[in-house]
Amino acid sequence: MKKIITIAILMFSFVSFAQIKVIETVPVERLGKVNNNYIQKIGDEYTVYYTSIQSDDESSSLRKFTFKNVNNDYNSLYSIIVNGFTANPLYDIKLELPNNYIWLHYTGSVLPEKATVQFMVSSKDASSVTSSVSEPLLKDQINKLFQK
Repeated sequence: MKKIITIAILMFSFVSFAQIKVIETVPVERLGKVNNNYIQKIGDEYTVYYTSIQSDDESSSLRKFTFKNVNNDYNSLYSIIVNGFTANPLYDIKLELPNNYIWLHYTGSVLPEKATVQFMVSSKDASSVTSSVSEPLLKDQINKLFQK
């Protein structure tokens, strides 16, 4: 009887203090991709990865900014970027995200289909103020990036 109680206590202690736990994972979706630039979706959070051609520090050239799709923000961002191509004259648009400020810098051309946009991203964090500029993207590349 003592052996049964001892075995039961040992089994109970192993079950209640297990080191391995199963954690529910959220699938990662890679949306559109243009060159090294791409958009990744995890749950309701979107992350835009872009190649930085100019930055304050000399670390990795792949940068990112992240936002949640609260009020259909993913489609709103796409609409804002695409509508900027048809503005006359082309002008910069400033956006505020939870952790960053983003300027959409448009560069015009004689041909409207050759106009480009660059993401100019700066951090809101006062302790690590960094900024970077993406490579120029054409409207067709933005459509491919956002899978539209």
